[in-house]
Amino acid sequence: MRIFQIILLLFPIFCSSQIQWVNVDAEYQPLPNGVHVYFSNDSIEGKPSRAFYVSANLKEPSLSFTTQVGNGKRYTPAEYFTKESNPLLVVNATFFEFVRNSNLNMVVKDGKILAYNLHTIAGKGKDTLTYRHPFGSAIGISKSRKADIVWSYTYSSSKYPLAIQTPINAIKDSSSKLFKSTVQAAGDFKKWKIQTAIGGGPVLVQEGKIKISNNEELKFSGKALYDKHPRTAMGYTKDGQLIVMAVEGRFPGKAEGVNLEQLAKILIGVGCEEAMNLDGGGSSCLLVNGKQTITPSDKEGQRPVPAVFLIKNK
Repeated sequence: MRIFQIILLLFPIFCSSQIQWVNVDAEYQPLPNGVHVYFSNDSIEGKPSRAFYVSANLKEPSLSFTTQVGNGKRYTPAEYFTKESNPLLVVNATFFEFVRNSNLNMVVKDGKILAYNLHTIAGKGKDTLTYRHPFGSAIGISKSRKADIVWSYTYSSSKYPLAIQTPINAIKDSSSKLFKSTVQAAGDFKKWKIQTAIGGGPVLVQEGKIKISNNEELKFSGKALYDKHPRTAMGYTKDGQLIVMAVEGRFPGKAEGVNLEQLAKILIGVGCEEAMNLDGGGSSCLLVNGKQTITPSDKEGQRPVPAVFLIKNK
């Protein structure tokens, strides 16, 4: 009887982290081998929700995994879809700033770095003369089509980013730049010879468990970690499936979005071994064969962004 009572107490907690997905391939045809689209409108912790994710087999030879940047301009995902000759999937990716339309995270295409991490945050108040240098996370795909998530350091004089497999604290000093020698002294960084990569953060899932590296990456401060917003995320499963997810939000009574801990639980629920957050809010947008999945939260519709992740059908 005591065990039964404990189960009853834990049941709502268990249910709140599990949502049911429906295969909606028929709505996004034609789809190649190894690609599926799923939808859920299950409530999350009592709040209405709408979410989609795409599962793509990394070893499927007919698929190409790549990126594109706007080269100083921002385009909507629909515009990238047209410019890139109608790829199978287009999803927003990096954080960015609006003045110069610059990516704030790494982007790699065909083994070449197209955008670099922002590594320096200026101090404020009594810390005006100090700087913090965080290491941003990125998800990458190698030539052998193996996915990996790392924390990285990028610099223009190197062909390859440096990467470490575990998060480390941001470096704090009086320099406005982060130097390679400082990085190498901070941890076991190695050259990351990756073919395709996109940055964002923080990492949400490691070894199939919730491990949010926001304290190290310094992406969100205070209560912002627990705010509910539209979200974009990527991860991969043990059996080599790339997961691309978008959660709708900012529509009261219809889809209110999720916080990062809720997003991590959802990603674990679909089998992610590792997963990370990408730019969300009004930027969140996922297209499959040019067709929108979630509804973007900006009243203007799709927000122009300076970088996207793409899956193409060879």
